[in-house]
Amino acid sequence: MASEAVYTHRDPMLKKRDDFEDILEERRNSSDLRYALRCYTPVLYKELTPCKASELKSMVLQSDQLHYVISQVCKETGMAADEVQVEAAAILEEMAHRLQLSTVRFFAFTLSKVFKTLFRSICVNEEGIQRLQQAIHEHPVVLLPSHRSYMDFLLMSYILYTYDLALPVIAAGMDFMSMKFVGEMLRMSGAFFIRRSFGGDKLYWAVFSEYVKTILKNGFAPVEFFLEGTRSRTCKSLTPKLGLLNIVMDPFLKGEVFDISLVPVSITYERVLEEALYARELLGVPKPKESTSGLFKARKVLSEDYGSIHVYFGQPVSVRSLAQKRVDRCQFNLIPRHIPRKPGADIHSFVNDSAYRLVRAQEENMVLKPWVLVVSLLLQNHHQNQVAGQKQGMALDELTEQAVWLRDLSRQYGAFLHWPDHVSPSEVVSSSLSLHRGLVRISEGWVQLASEQAGGQTGPGEPRSAVPPEEELLNQAVITLSCASYRNQALHIFLRPALLASAIHTASSSNKQEVYNSFSFLRNMFSNEFILCPGATVQDFEEACFLLVKTGALQINQQEFVVTERGHRTLAFLTSILDPFLQGYQVVCRFLCEDATEALTEKQFVPAVRKFIIKHILTGRLRYIEVLSSDLQKNSLAALLRLGAVRKLKGGEEQGTLKVNKVMVNSLEDTLGGKLPTQKAVVARL
Repeated sequence: MASEAVYTHRDPMLKKRDDFEDILEERRNSSDLRYALRCYTPVLYKELTPCKASELKSMVLQSDQLHYVISQVCKETGMAADEVQVEAAAILEEMAHRLQLSTVRFFAFTLSKVFKTLFRSICVNEEGIQRLQQAIHEHPVVLLPSHRSYMDFLLMSYILYTYDLALPVIAAGMDFMSMKFVGEMLRMSGAFFIRRSFGGDKLYWAVFSEYVKTILKNGFAPVEFFLEGTRSRTCKSLTPKLGLLNIVMDPFLKGEVFDISLVPVSITYERVLEEALYARELLGVPKPKESTSGLFKARKVLSEDYGSIHVYFGQPVSVRSLAQKRVDRCQFNLIPRHIPRKPGADIHSFVNDSAYRLVRAQEENMVLKPWVLVVSLLLQNHHQNQVAGQKQGMALDELTEQAVWLRDLSRQYGAFLHWPDHVSPSEVVSSSLSLHRGLVRISEGWVQLASEQAGGQTGPGEPRSAVPPEEELLNQAVITLSCASYRNQALHIFLRPALLASAIHTASSSNKQEVYNSFSFLRNMFSNEFILCPGATVQDFEEACFLLVKTGALQINQQEFVVTERGHRTLAFLTSILDPFLQGYQVVCRFLCEDATEALTEKQFVPAVRKFIIKHILTGRLRYIEVLSSDLQKNSLAALLRLGAVRKLKGGEEQGTLKVNKVMVNSLEDTLGGKLPTQKAVVARL
């Protein structure tokens, strides 16, 4: 349990962060053609000469590891070695990059034009660039950007070219290859293409891992991939995927390199290009197939204003220092390096912990714009007015006052907030609302979400809307989920205090141990939803206590929590932040107990629960439109599977069928709803 050490917890306000430079400023004042054709002489690892793509492929195909796997495949399938070798070469041909400086220059010129049209500024921390330059010279480097937009990997290469740094080779999904012309252009600017899943294809895995490791351990170029595996449609950080991280750590663990530098990069968009597309995907509208024609149809975005981008290159993280006292590398000396081995439990735990630490580093350096705070307040106001049956929206003056209060609170919690202090708060809020005018409406000093008018304007005596109720609900949901995605950008700042505030609200008493039990239950329940580092429950509890005590919202007397007079406002805000998630998990539990059929499969789950939720929202039994998010529904099912309340049957005709333990699911629903007699039992069970 948490000790009195809460009072000595590291103050997030003391965290020093670098300043930013706008790289578009120079582009607006000088020739794009001269920029694209300028002398480009990047620093390479230990002054190496760049390796040609054809030489790299030869090294991979001649490697001991690939030859060993080819011999294993021959034994298992009876195929001739030459046949398997040809298959390996075909896999590599499909996968490999063909980086050409001429293509990079073409992109440098084209993207300069596009970026100047779309964005007001692209701000980069130059100290981070200097640290990266030093790291590239000393060790093999892995770049780990956050992933919120298709724009991310183009943006990364553009920035590195701008600063004369070595261009990365970038892991990209196979779906980009289907884009005629554009797919090949991406390949020639450093992308290598991998399948979304390999199944049990040993040969594909061997070619892929050997390709990445050959680039890395020889220091030919920085390797870049997205730890989250895919774009986050909700703007929350996703649970990290470990496959590629395992591969890039392998050369160090086997002693093939002295060290590897992992560089977390935080990319924040003031306005995300795909905001409406993401919201529709979360509501079950299929993702459009990547195509060149689709890219040209998307040209209309060039007439929009997408505000600014902030890109923060974090401190390089040494794999050597991460592994110190965690990993015994002697185990890798027991068998030859070229023989693949499945990572043991200790290596899996080490890689998993490292991945969470790196995603947390991404989160901590995300720049929050005022809109993130403004929309958080608008969403909470929307829900409160809905429950109370009051007029929707709020006065602009009141919104501004609340935004200033939340600005000060978030700064005390260590937020990396980009709030212009030389401008009056009312101008800051008005400017934010103006940039996101597709999501909000302002009329005579009154602000409301656009979804509150989604049914359209009607004349006297006309019905309010001719749109069917379900369609109108989904139109509202697109706006609400788009707004929620911006609110989600700030969740990592408020998450731990919010878990504590909710625990205080639902615990059976104000005793510290009781509150800790409740906190531990909620944290465990939501560990598929948020980035909560494994084994850090006590640390997170202490951090939350520290922040609430420091900001005067809470006092801890004789192991009892006392909410102060000024603390009620803070705790009300914090509990409201988690409400949509609590209600989302509860409604999934209710669906599984009331409406799920015995033969429900994992594939049928999201459409079935969506239908259940729509019915309950339209009948007024459910308030939060946010619970329509498929991401929230999938995460809640993942939590129930992890906790053993639902099992997924394997084998036979029932393959993939969900088996629900209704007693346990009911118990979890009650506990999430704060029905206290059940909570102790559930906490004990977990």
